[in-house]
Amino acid sequence: MSAIVTITFPIFALILAGFISAKAGILDLGATDALNRFVVYLALPSLLFQATAHVTLGEINQPGFALAFAVGIAITFALSALATRPKGLADASILGLNASYANVGFMGIPLCLSIFGEASLPALVIATIMTAAILFAIAIAMIETELNRDGSVGRTVVKVGGVLIRNPLVIAPFCGMLVVLAGAHLPEAIDRFVKLLGAAASPCALVTIGLFIGQQNARFDRALVWKLVLLKLIVQPAITYVLAFHVFSMPALWAEMLVILSALPTGTGPFMLAKLHDRQSSPTSGAILVSTVLSVVTISGLLAVFRAS
Repeated sequence: MSAIVTITFPIFALILAGFISAKAGILDLGATDALNRFVVYLALPSLLFQATAHVTLGEINQPGFALAFAVGIAITFALSALATRPKGLADASILGLNASYANVGFMGIPLCLSIFGEASLPALVIATIMTAAILFAIAIAMIETELNRDGSVGRTVVKVGGVLIRNPLVIAPFCGMLVVLAGAHLPEAIDRFVKLLGAAASPCALVTIGLFIGQQNARFDRALVWKLVLLKLIVQPAITYVLAFHVFSMPALWAEMLVILSALPTGTGPFMLAKLHDRQSSPTSGAILVSTVLSVVTISGLLAVFRAS
C-alpha cells in the first residue's frame, strides 16, 4: 500500500494545491483560464507531439486496445441515456460525455507516466485521439443534428470538422505521426524544446483541475450527478476490464493502462460543450467535481488490485 501512496500522492497533492489556491484566492478565475490555455495550447500538445514523433508504427499497432476502449465508451454512453432519460440528442450527448469522457489529457497522462513510465506514451496517444477527437466529434455531431434540424448533413460535417482541426490535442499527435510516416527525425534543438515544454504539462494540468474544482459553486441535481459518477467511475472501468482481459487481445501492461484510463474521472471537455450550448451545465460541473474527488479512492483501489495480482 505504501508503494501505491508514493505513486498517487504527488498526483492528487497537485490537484489539492490547485484547490487550496482557488479557495484561498491566490489564483482567481483569470489565472485558471490562463493556466488552462497554457496546458491545452502549449504544454499538452508539445508532450503529445514529442511522444508521437518518437513512437514506431509497431508500438501503436494495438487494435485490441483501441477496440476495447471504444466499446467501453460506447456501452457506457448508451447506458447513460437509459439511466438519465435525456430530452433530445443535445442533452443525451452532454450527459453521455459526462458518463464516458475520461480526463485523459489533464489527469491520465501525468498519472500513467507516474505509474507506467514512458512505456505508456503510445497508449496515451491512442486514448487522447479517441477522446479528444473521435468521441468529441460524435458528441458535437449529435448536438448539431438537434440544433440544426433544418440544416444539411454537409453543414454539420463541416462544422464538426472545423472544431476538430482547430483542436491542438488532435493536431499535435497528427503532426507527430507525419514525422514518423516520413521517416524523419526531429532536430535535437526542436526535440529538446518540445520535451522541455511538454514537461510542464503534467503539474500544470493537475493544478488546473484543482483550481476548477475549487471555483465551482453551482448547485446541481444530486441524483442525476450520482448516476453519472457511478457510470464513470464504476461501470465504465468494469466493462473495460472484461473487454481488456477476457475479450480483446493485448499485452498485460496495455490492459492495465486501459482499465486505469477508463476509470479516470470526467474530463473538462463536456463542460466546454455544456457552457457553449447552455445545456446541462450544472450536472456537468457536479459530475466533474464529484468524480474527481472520488477518483482518489477508486483509482488507488485499482492500482492496489493490479499490484497485488
